[in-house]
Amino acid sequence: MDMKRIRSQFPALSQDQIFMDNAAGAQVVKTCIESIHEYFMNMNVQPASPYPLSEQATARLNAGYEAGAEYINASVDEVVFGSATTQLVRNVSTALVVKPGDEIVLSSLDHEAHLAAWVQVAKWKNLKIKWWIPSKNTQTNPKLEADDLISQALVTENTRLVCFTHTSNVLGSITDVSAICKAIKGINPKTLVSVDGVAYAPHAPIDVQAFGVDFYFFSWYKVYGPHMAMAFIKKSAQGELESLGHFFLPKSGAYNLLNLAGGNYELIQSIPPIVTYLRSVGWDWIKQQEGALQEELLRFVRSRPEIQLYGEPRGDRNLRVPVVSFTVLGRTPTEVVQEIYETSKCRPVADKSFYAERLFNNVLGADAKNGVIRCSFLHYNTVEEVRELVKALEAILNKSKI
Repeated sequence: MDMKRIRSQFPALSQDQIFMDNAAGAQVVKTCIESIHEYFMNMNVQPASPYPLSEQATARLNAGYEAGAEYINASVDEVVFGSATTQLVRNVSTALVVKPGDEIVLSSLDHEAHLAAWVQVAKWKNLKIKWWIPSKNTQTNPKLEADDLISQALVTENTRLVCFTHTSNVLGSITDVSAICKAIKGINPKTLVSVDGVAYAPHAPIDVQAFGVDFYFFSWYKVYGPHMAMAFIKKSAQGELESLGHFFLPKSGAYNLLNLAGGNYELIQSIPPIVTYLRSVGWDWIKQQEGALQEELLRFVRSRPEIQLYGEPRGDRNLRVPVVSFTVLGRTPTEVVQEIYETSKCRPVADKSFYAERLFNNVLGADAKNGVIRCSFLHYNTVEEVRELVKALEAILNKSKI
């Protein structure tokens, strides 16, 4: 694949810095930007009116819904757009019909966007929360696995919902969603499954039918697009929700049930160019490229005893995505990152939790008490860029020994 051509599709990459905080948000593909600009310039009118310009706007909006649904292997009436994954999870949690005593299983590895709403609803509606904390390798490489869920007897006849992440935004570890869904449904077929796909979505295709989920959430701004999110609400699960929409709207379809006027027109209609771009590049090549990127960094991390890695140590793209987090013995993450900024163009980040507060408080070991350094790559990064990061890190570590 021609990397110059790939990188030319992202205008921001022409800047004199190396983007290594892609887990916080991807750069936006040029055709998506152009689509939004064109919409504002030429057809910023109310859709669904019977005059030509409105009809054009309506067609563009409908194409956005169709592209979004097809992208995840869902039907149009199973998707809803919103301002953020946090907001869409909140909508679903508010709408879900529950009764006192129902149980909810929440993963302690998740981003708070997937947890906070359910914790609040449990308090409001007198539900029991069970926290899923992996029982193996908890301090450095915890994973969400089907056999562990079963052995902890977390799912019972009273379990209303199980929530877990497809990929940790700190650890980069990939969860086998389909295996866990099968395990849950095998114990209690009525239990609903909600999955946070935000950290997974930029790195691999999504097939909600193959996953077996009832709810699936991700943000398009992580997937080379605008600041907007999308949720999958399985048809069979829609009957489990009360409508949050206006009283005169139909009580079916994800849009009518949960939309609340979220997801603005100019952003929704920009989804087709993103999907077209990803198809032109191909997920097989993206997987190959990202595997090379993460292995380049992981090889160095594994070679340095003063570095503590969090997450899967192997560079196998079937096991992890290129979100690599670590600490350095005797140095705070903030100190190390600041030195990287001063000595290179690389821009990884340091943070105390990356909004995965429960992962740091309840799962990871004491070495992560000050947070971690997170280096996150996407397919438009180059191996040469990662080598520049390795060079900067090596110089910092070697200087510390003097």
